[in-house]
Amino acid sequence: MPGNWSDSPDWVNFRLPAPAPCGSTLVAVGCGVPQPGACRNHPLQLVVKCRKAEALCGIVGEDGGVDPSFLWVNPLLCQLLLGNGGRQKFGEDRNSPVVFSAVTLPLLFEMLYMIGLGLGDAKDITVKGLEVVRRCSRVYLETYTSVLTVGKEILEEFYERKLILADREEVEQEADNILKDADISDVAFLVVGDPFGATTHSDLILRATKLGIPYRVIHNASIMNAVGCCGLQLYKFGETVSIVFWTDTWRPESFFDKVKKNRQNGMHTLCLLDIKVKEQSLENLIKGRKIYEPPRYMSVNQAAQQLLEIVQNQRIRGEEPAVTEETLCVGLARVGAEDQKIAAGTLQQMSTVDLGGPLHSLIITGDSLHPLEMEMLSLFTIPENSSESQSIGGL
Repeated sequence: MPGNWSDSPDWVNFRLPAPAPCGSTLVAVGCGVPQPGACRNHPLQLVVKCRKAEALCGIVGEDGGVDPSFLWVNPLLCQLLLGNGGRQKFGEDRNSPVVFSAVTLPLLFEMLYMIGLGLGDAKDITVKGLEVVRRCSRVYLETYTSVLTVGKEILEEFYERKLILADREEVEQEADNILKDADISDVAFLVVGDPFGATTHSDLILRATKLGIPYRVIHNASIMNAVGCCGLQLYKFGETVSIVFWTDTWRPESFFDKVKKNRQNGMHTLCLLDIKVKEQSLENLIKGRKIYEPPRYMSVNQAAQQLLEIVQNQRIRGEEPAVTEETLCVGLARVGAEDQKIAAGTLQQMSTVDLGGPLHSLIITGDSLHPLEMEMLSLFTIPENSSESQSIGGL
């Protein structure tokens, strides 16, 4: 160990095993050089961070818990690792112990970072997320569960990092490529919205854990909470459903049971609309040809048209549909962007509304609305006499 960090015979050198507990934080109280005598009666061990040249030292008790009273850091090495932007004060003697405040273990451990990008453009990433991205050796951008309103080049310019595009096949079938060397160098996995907006991202974390790779999640806004912008109260939403593009041979209606259950309970239903990115036609898939269809994004009016067909099918089968042509719905487009648009009207009106480019979402309201919800929705009401395709602007 460099210098005289451990002059007292009461101190015992101890190397912290990897991987470190994710999210662990060591906080030093006060400033100056702590005196070993102050804790002489406490059964302590010295913890040394082993992967980055013994840069971090702390104190743990016999139970393995961290004593938050003191933190020792080699100031020279930490200055090299964290740069001068950390606003820590370094002692004149580079080998003397210095007390730091609010030093977080993940900053010094190589790991996988799952980072949410928010919903709008490059600047929606959090400050914390941006700092992590700029120091990672590899940065992946997940491209198949959602998209931002700006392209890869703009993101690279703002993040100051090259991005590796990760499609569904890469994430779900070749995840080992993403996790490779994440235990010896920082790797970032960027997700539009919040990292846990899709179950596939939970799978990536489980894979990392099995490989002994530490991870950290940096959250951000997602459509799951940003839908509150229309005025409907978030705690009144029930189970979320997905509406997929129908084909000639596949026209699923099973999700409609969840909509029915939500409405019976007076809950709103958020409908996530289908995204087709880097999809193969059935013919190309069968023949093994790596030829992909152009990207497609379901619009509110396309989703409403499919819902109206389901309503008619239920009537033909003698069922009483939980949703009718007059059910109040809310269409949303590009939530979080400067040109965000919202429209409130009947399901029939939604089938002709034009909210512009992707991404779109649709809300089917519950049986009863709070007066404040009704007042908020009135700000976005589609004119009742709109019978043809109606472009909504300025909302």
